[in-house]
Amino acid sequence: MSDEREPAVASSVHGNAFVVTVSGDIDGDSAPRLVEELAAGLLAGTSRTVVDLSDTTFADSAILHALLEAQQAHRAHGLLLVLAGPFGESVERLFDVTGTAGYFVLAENVFTAMEVPRAVTDR
Repeated sequence: MSDEREPAVASSVHGNAFVVTVSGDIDGDSAPRLVEELAAGLLAGTSRTVVDLSDTTFADSAILHALLEAQQAHRAHGLLLVLAGPFGESVERLFDVTGTAGYFVLAENVFTAMEVPRAVTDR
């Protein structure tokens, strides 16, 4: 029996946030779905996109690339992108090994991600 969890990416609007929920094992095969949802966040008419990674059990360079590209696109459109935890071991390790955690606005959970002040992103 495999420990892999089926990847799932879904989105919804909650108040001023477009929330993308990512669960399971996200890799090169499933990352295109994440890219689509992150792009939809640019058109959602909300002030921020929150990416809920709390149920992501595997993350590799494919998810990192999608998140980095989305961060650039959101900034270019004057929108906020917030990554929400709590982050699993795989996600934490990905940010640690690549040194990219500082490039993102990180929040402890989805609820705090919805309240992150805009000034935090003005770097």
